[in-house]
Formats: sequence, structure tokens, C-alpha cells
Amino acid sequence: MTATDNFQDLQDFAKREITFAREHVNEDTARLLLSAARYPHIDMPAAVNQIEGLRTAKEKWPSLLACEDYLYPPRLNREQASSEETATHKAYVADELCGEESFLSVADLTGGMGIDSIAFAQRTLFITPLRTQVLTHVDYVERSEALCTLMEHNRRALGLENISVHCGDSIEWLTACDRHFDLLFVDPARRDKGGRKVAAFEDCEPNILQHMELLRSCCRWLMVKASPMIDIDLACRQLGDVAEVHVVSVKGECKEVLFIMGSPCGEPIVKISNLASLSSPAILTTISFHPSDEAAAAASYCAAVGRYLYDPHAALRKAGCFRLLSQRLGLPLLAPNSHLYTSDLQVPDFPGRTFEVLREVKPSRKAMAEALPGGKAHVVTRNYPVAAADLQKQLGLKEGGDLFVVATTVGTRRAAFLCRLCLPPSA
Repeated sequence: MTATDNFQDLQDFAKREITFAREHVNEDTARLLLSAARYPHIDMPAAVNQIEGLRTAKEKWPSLLACEDYLYPPRLNREQASSEETATHKAYVADELCGEESFLSVADLTGGMGIDSIAFAQRTLFITPLRTQVLTHVDYVERSEALCTLMEHNRRALGLENISVHCGDSIEWLTACDRHFDLLFVDPARRDKGGRKVAAFEDCEPNILQHMELLRSCCRWLMVKASPMIDIDLACRQLGDVAEVHVVSVKGECKEVLFIMGSPCGEPIVKISNLASLSSPAILTTISFHPSDEAAAAASYCAAVGRYLYDPHAALRKAGCFRLLSQRLGLPLLAPNSHLYTSDLQVPDFPGRTFEVLREVKPSRKAMAEALPGGKAHVVTRNYPVAAADLQKQLGLKEGGDLFVVATTVGTRRAAFLCRLCLPPSA
């Protein structure tokens, strides 16, 4: 089965529906669907899907907007696709892994929308001026014929002759092709048959734990993308011989965890990357450590909360290097499980949010009404018996405003602090 089946039909569709979508991108899509009879030559649901894709691309894949012939897949595939930032980061990681190689062979075994395949194929963006002849060939594998046909169209529209599209089961394709790749990339589908989200490898499709021997035998490096909810320690034990773990966040929000396997190694290194938007430097912060470093780190703890509170971004919290961060930055923790830090003098460039403490407040409706006459504040809880949303209701606060209520544990006592967010110098 090839991706070019019905290809001419898709080309004819593209000319009509893409043009219509771009001309009507700012219109009400519900109204367009109701007025479909006015446009008898347009497949209106398909055109609306393209309009929604263009709107999503503005935030998630901005560079695709420059390609006037790009076709977007259905909503579920768009939702499951990597963002441009995280796909670009994977290509950067691949380049770091493979070093000075002038040619790389990559197979994306769970192609989907193809954003990761596109990023791998454009790998020369990450090469220094002295290494401009680097070429990557990407084999995109996807069992959905519709997605494959879209990818065949899109890789041509993008001018990416170094992507080959294969329609079929990825494990069967890998077994039959009898090739060895520099990098295999796998992003198992993280939804069960009922459409519910799952995280554990054994609940995903394909279950890569059942195919590890084949996957490892067919490549120099294996990159597995996992849910931000994955248990990193358990995953490392299940996969075996993990060389690197990449915990990736975008603007402080944890998006994905990557596991890299290659030659047998000792303890994996954990790399935490906080990515900015594509208009800013690609990586805001990168922190690397071994799990044993965290276990051996000598953290300090505060006697009282100082003028500033520090909340690590989500990827740092996911990776769990709290004691090590205390040791490296010289910042005391509030308590062993609070995962907040404090100081009297502000530490610049903290990897997360910095709050200026205005005063301690009692976590009660009466105290909050006096401290916040407008009744608005953002609520943050760390090592506190009540979740943030529930505490906000208990305190009678509405979301909004410029102030934060941070509820946590200091030593062994519960406490809450009225704070103001300190914006970074570039903001």
C-alpha cells in the first residue's frame, strides 16, 4: 500500500479547500457549516478542519503558515502532534547524539501528523557553518492511509525530498525492511480503546516493551517519547540501559519525557530543558544531573521564609532534583516535600517562578477578604493538604488579578503567603 493512492484527488481538494480556508480563516466556523449550501463546490467540514488547523498552527507550528499548500489532519491528530518547539528540540537531541556524522538515517515509527519527521528532515538547521553538507533521511511510518496520503502531500509542499512515506504497521515494516538506522523514534499512542489518556508503556499502542529486542537491534540510538505523567524511575527499569532522560517543558509547562537508549551504560543522565517560543532562544535553561547526585546532595532548610519564594518550573519538579538545586544555587528549601525555596536577596535567572512575599496571611475567608478587597488572586499549593482549586473556593477567591496566594508547609507548620510575581528582566 502506498501513500500516493488517490493522490490526485487530494491535490484537487488542496487547491479548493486550502484556498477557501485561507480566505475565510477569520470567519465563524459554525456559521460557515450552516451556510455550506452557498458553496456547493466546497467540502465544508473539510474546509473548516483546515481553518481550525491554520488557527492552531499560529500558536503550535508557526513556520507551517508560510507553506500555502500545507494540509492539516483531523483535530485528534493535531492535538496529539508535537509542538514545533518540542519537535525542534528532538532534532537538536538527535544531532547531539550522532555528533559529527555527515549522514543520518532516521525512522519515525509512529508518524501521525509528521511534525517530528519534518523536524528530523530539517536537521541541517542545527549544524554549524562548517558542517553544511549534513543530510538526514527520514522514513515516516504510519498505519493510517489517510495520514500517509496527507504526509506525502505535505512533504512535497515543504520541499522535503529526504522523507519517505510508508503506510503499514510499524513493527511489521521494521521487521521486513531489514535495515539498521542511526536513530529510531517511537511515540506510542497514549489513548486506550475508550479514548481515555494513558501513560504507562504497557497501556500504549504499540506496547514497546514487547518489542524492545527488535527495536534495539535495528538502530544505534532509540528515542522513546513518553507522557509527562510517566514514572521516570519505573520507565528506566522497564526499558533497561537508558543512557539519557530528557524532561522537556515549554515556557515552564512540562510537555514530554524522552528516553534515549544506545550502547549499554551505567547510570542515566537526566537533562531538563525549558524551551522558549521559536522567536526567542531555543532553550532558556538546561540542567543535567545523575539520580545519584540528587540522592547525595546536601540540601539546606530555612528557619523562616525570606523576602522571596522560588517555585521550580514543571520539568524540574517532574525530574525531582530538589536537594541538588538547593545545593547548587545555595537556596534553602521550606521543607523536605514543599519543593519551594526562599531567600532575602533575589537570585537572578531562577529556573521557574520568583515571588516577592508581601506578607504571611491566615488561610481563611475573613483574612483573605481583608487582604484582598477585590476578591481575586491566583492560588498555588505545594505540600499542602488542599488542592489549589479547592482552596481557592474555600477562601472565596476568584481567579485573576496580579497577586498570588501561596499555601505550603514551612518546616512542620502550614502557612500561606500573599505574593507578587517577579517578572524576568526581559519581560
